[in-house]
Amino acid sequence: MTGRDIAVGPIILLGAPGAGKGTQAKLIAGHYGVPHISTGDILRDNVSRRTDLGMKARAVMERGELVSDDLVNAMVANRRKQPDASRGFILDGYPRTVAQAEFLDQELEGAKAPVVISVEVSYNQLLQRLTGRRSCPVDGRIYNIYFQPPKENGVCDVCGTQLIQRVDDTEEVISERLKSYERQTLPLIDYYSRQGRLRRVNGELPVEQVMEQIFRAIEGGAAAANSE
Repeated sequence: MTGRDIAVGPIILLGAPGAGKGTQAKLIAGHYGVPHISTGDILRDNVSRRTDLGMKARAVMERGELVSDDLVNAMVANRRKQPDASRGFILDGYPRTVAQAEFLDQELEGAKAPVVISVEVSYNQLLQRLTGRRSCPVDGRIYNIYFQPPKENGVCDVCGTQLIQRVDDTEEVISERLKSYERQTLPLIDYYSRQGRLRRVNGELPVEQVMEQIFRAIEGGAAAANSE
């Protein structure tokens, strides 16, 4: 049996900026053949297609306001009912609040409960991953001065261009982003822990080992859901 033979159901990925969630979402999607549903992607898709929800969201964003839970919930509900999500799907960036999690539980009532995976990386490791990022403005190649430095300090290995650091990759900005994530996500961690749904994986291991932990968590959760 391959990953694509398994009906995995809903998968929720939780993880701070820099935890490697995006990388793992791509690996999960490829292995199990299920869509990666990002709230940012579905928001942009609805706006570009000028759906009713998209036009409402666009009006909100043009006023400089945050898109409401009701709009985001409706977009996620529509997206998860599309044919490619029939065997399962990965939610990335949703739910962000306990209210969204409660809506999702109601939406999934009678279907498989989600497997919730928290990719956990220490604060100091996250700081190094994010503040250490440097990129080549010419070819887009990414380096990290702590984990994957260029051969010559500050210079792209391929084209010799001076590497740059993004403005929002400074320690002050990153530190605030991580604190904000923690404040926002801790209630979700508690919510899913109380349900017995939360699976914690060590995100500091090499990518392949993190992936293996996640696959075990998904298949264990899918088996439990099938037996309920």
